[in-house]
Amino acid sequence: MCISQSHAIFAREITYLIILTRMKKKFLFIVLGVICLIVVLLMNCCTVVDSGDIGVKFHKWSSRSDMHGGVEGTCRGWVFYNPITTRIYKYPTYVQRKNYEPFNVNAKDASIFSMDPTIAYRIDEDKVCSIFVKYRKGVRELESGYIRTCIYEAYRTCANQYTSDSLMSNREKFENDVRSRLDATMRDEGFIVEEFTSQITPPESLTQMINEKNIAIQSALKAENKVREAEAMAKIAVAEARGNAEAMKVKADAEAYYNRTISASLSDLIVKEDWIEKWDGKLPTYMTGNGGAVMLMPEKK
Repeated sequence: MCISQSHAIFAREITYLIILTRMKKKFLFIVLGVICLIVVLLMNCCTVVDSGDIGVKFHKWSSRSDMHGGVEGTCRGWVFYNPITTRIYKYPTYVQRKNYEPFNVNAKDASIFSMDPTIAYRIDEDKVCSIFVKYRKGVRELESGYIRTCIYEAYRTCANQYTSDSLMSNREKFENDVRSRLDATMRDEGFIVEEFTSQITPPESLTQMINEKNIAIQSALKAENKVREAEAMAKIAVAEARGNAEAMKVKADAEAYYNRTISASLSDLIVKEDWIEKWDGKLPTYMTGNGGAVMLMPEKK
């Protein structure tokens, strides 16, 4: 009996130990489940808004008069909220760049131009809440919706003020007009335009006319250059002829002067030679009178 009772007691203790172990495992599973649930709730109830973004805290069913459109305000860093009644929308505050597909707009004379715009912009932090209340969309949706519409309207309105020729001749002024209109429209809504560039492609017919006009201008310039070259060559020839004529004149004057000088010298020699031939060897005689001394040459016999 003693042995049987000992076995029974040992069996009960083993049973209690097994039951206790199972209870501990269940408790451990429950604790782990609670911890996981808390982690999941924390993940859904908390978000991080980094320094390059700004968050908007939005209450879905708010009746407070000071929360226009359900917006409590902006936030950054770790943000805790109730995911059932509240949401956090994030907007980047650094510069965004977007390259759009080409737009087709009509000029004043109904010619169709293709505009290929690229815009760089940023969101005004002071107007983030107003942007959310008005549009209730993220940045990418705003780019494909509101901002794209602003760009198209700026192109369309400004292009209607130019004819085809004036638009191509005043391309820089046209782009400045588009930029000014875009700046004014988007700044009022909280979007600041940092850069705006566009590639303007005219219609094919206008491109052909411009090419033909350029060819005609180049041909006219070539003809004008040839005329100027001919005039320059003619002036050179006239200058050379005039120089040759003047040189010949100078040469002729020099030769005439030389001949006159030689002739005068020869005349004196001829007179002296005639005196010598007529002299008879006697010295000349002088006659003195009131008029002075006069030399008399003896006559040759």
